[in-house]
Amino acid sequence: MITAYDFPTAKLVEEAGVDIILVGDSLGMVVLGYDSTVPVTMDDMIHHTKAVTRAAKRALVVADLPFLSYHGTIEEAVKNAGRLMQEGLAKAVKMEGGTEIVPIVNRCVQAGIPVVGHIGLTPQAVHQLGGYKVQGRDLQAAKRLLSDAFALQEAGVFAIVLEAVPEEVAAMIASKLDIPVIGIGAGVHCDGQVLVFHDLVGYASQLTPRFVKRYTDIGEQIRAAVASYVQEVEARAFPAQEHVFHATEETIQQLYGEGVSKP
Repeated sequence: MITAYDFPTAKLVEEAGVDIILVGDSLGMVVLGYDSTVPVTMDDMIHHTKAVTRAAKRALVVADLPFLSYHGTIEEAVKNAGRLMQEGLAKAVKMEGGTEIVPIVNRCVQAGIPVVGHIGLTPQAVHQLGGYKVQGRDLQAAKRLLSDAFALQEAGVFAIVLEAVPEEVAAMIASKLDIPVIGIGAGVHCDGQVLVFHDLVGYASQLTPRFVKRYTDIGEQIRAAVASYVQEVEARAFPAQEHVFHATEETIQQLYGEGVSKP
């Protein structure tokens, strides 16, 4: 699984063999410039999900339900989840939370909406958690994560994202569940992994958490390319002759007149 927030990115990651594309509410921080995921709206999610689904022909597209879009009534949650599928054309939605969201998950599944769970570090609750901290370090917290995972599985989620959890705890959860566990900062024993595209390729990513591996640095390549463009434009080296078009000699004479110097 990898995140994508627009058409060209989704096209590239699918061509590279990714199985699941997540339109994460992380787009708030990654592409919209917010300090957290909290300001992201339903309209933001639908807009970006539509762009991704236009490109994805094979990969499963999962879209995040943003902050407060499923924390009111169950009816409101189902309506918003339905919007991501009807308007955004997502194939499934993702929700953060454990036992407290079980009734919502259950109702969405009953309505025919496939749901992915998300426990551990849940970015929408970052202020409540006191920051971006590893979850499940002590026995009580680890047991709570396992309880949440079982509750979500029972409610009908078809997969769970497990974020920023000790590897040993994640391995235990993955071994006990019947559904896939997709890790991010949760070790190698999960059934799959997810990373933010911009972190993976170094595309103007401002975050460098320990669990991220940067496979290339396209940001540096982009900066260098644009700097070269700026220099060539200022020096009138671009556009060169191979980049321009020419009028006929007759048109040039009519435009400039005889004996007038041409550019």
